[in-house]
Amino acid sequence: MSRVLSLILVVLVLPLAACATKPMTDGERANQLVRAAEMTFDKFQVSKDEPMDEYRKLLPKAEGIIILPGVIKGGFVLAAEGGSGVMLARGADGTWSQPAFYFLAAGSVGLQAGAQVGDAVLLIFNRDAVQSIIDHQGKLGADLGLVVGTIGAGVEASTTTNVGADVMVFTQGIGVFAGGSLEAAALVKRTDFNTAFYGEPLQPGEIVFQGRGENAAADSLRAKLAAPR
Repeated sequence: MSRVLSLILVVLVLPLAACATKPMTDGERANQLVRAAEMTFDKFQVSKDEPMDEYRKLLPKAEGIIILPGVIKGGFVLAAEGGSGVMLARGADGTWSQPAFYFLAAGSVGLQAGAQVGDAVLLIFNRDAVQSIIDHQGKLGADLGLVVGTIGAGVEASTTTNVGADVMVFTQGIGVFAGGSLEAAALVKRTDFNTAFYGEPLQPGEIVFQGRGENAAADSLRAKLAAPR
């Protein structure tokens, strides 16, 4: 009887264990990243850190936004979702596009040794800059010809490097930027997530400018971006 009971327990437990260890699909990971991006946006909106005052002042002027939850740790960009984020663009009617997925690739981004940055948001202030990021996968500064400024812990919002910037980087978390920015970082499209999220292999330009692809999982984030400030 005990052997029969043991076999029954094995039959019941093994499927549960398999479910517990089943890897997430790209679609599930993409949905999770959108939720994480929304949480990051919410944190920046209510943060009492002084740099976030400047962020909230500039947000209504942004033509595009890139949200990177939990992007940097220990001076290196994390793999997989740790270095991934979403980019959205503002339409002429004030609504925001569906998200295109990107990966931030960089070995060193001006961080002090051992520093950690929890989240980063990039505000993009003109459509040409959004188009440049979409058209050319390269370093934000040199390769794309964009002026990138940084505001975060240890960085003054009034520094001359931030005047006339095409892209402003805001960071929040533990650690500081060592007077540098993300100019050496490259944004690389995540075709796997874009395909999984929309069910077809859409390019970032098709998503953010042409309005192709739709997923209700991003509706809440898009509504918050469009809300009056």
